[in-house]
Amino acid sequence: MIEHQSTPGWVAVENFLSDVVVRPDRALQRAVTSALEAGMPPIEVAPNAGKLLKLLVQLSGARRVLEIGTLAGFSTIWMAQGLPDGGRLVTCEYLPKHARVARANVDDAGLGHKVDIRVGAALDTLRELEAEAGPPFDFVFIDADKENNPHYLDWAIRLGRPGTTIVMDNVVWEGAVLDASMDTVNAPGIISALQMLGDDPRLDGTVMQTVGSKGWDGFALAIVR
Repeated sequence: MIEHQSTPGWVAVENFLSDVVVRPDRALQRAVTSALEAGMPPIEVAPNAGKLLKLLVQLSGARRVLEIGTLAGFSTIWMAQGLPDGGRLVTCEYLPKHARVARANVDDAGLGHKVDIRVGAALDTLRELEAEAGPPFDFVFIDADKENNPHYLDWAIRLGRPGTTIVMDNVVWEGAVLDASMDTVNAPGIISALQMLGDDPRLDGTVMQTVGSKGWDGFALAIVR
């Protein structure tokens, strides 16, 4: 993400809330440290955001979850923890190394039976999922390469159903949504996805700004009409 200087108070409050309210378990903590040990970028969601994903999975009553962007499996574990018995999560990861780390973390959390990690370009995986003609997904989390956000959003609708919940992360991007020249690689895709979120009659959504250890950012929350 764009380089920034975090306001110390934001991080201190986030850490306080994580310790007092969120309380990530050992498996989740291990997922973060394993990513660092593997030389992966520290770009997983913050613990309070991970817990929100878990709660949204539960509140939506989801039994099938689709995640686009696995990394080390931190958000994967949170959402899988929110699934009921018999629930299933399919997650798309481009890099085999990341997928191996995520698989170890998911298995270590005792959730391997709920999680299917698909390796390869997400757009290819999404086409394969459509061809498999399985049941629709009830919940979709988008957190991968930002250039393809509009495509991922369209696939979330196509692989979902009326009532499917969609969460798309990193949609403020340090304010680059107001000035794409701040990041000409990522900002255009984020902006296009937000415009789609507002214009596409298949969607009804909103965006929340956030601030914390990940800097100034935000997430979109939508439902398929």
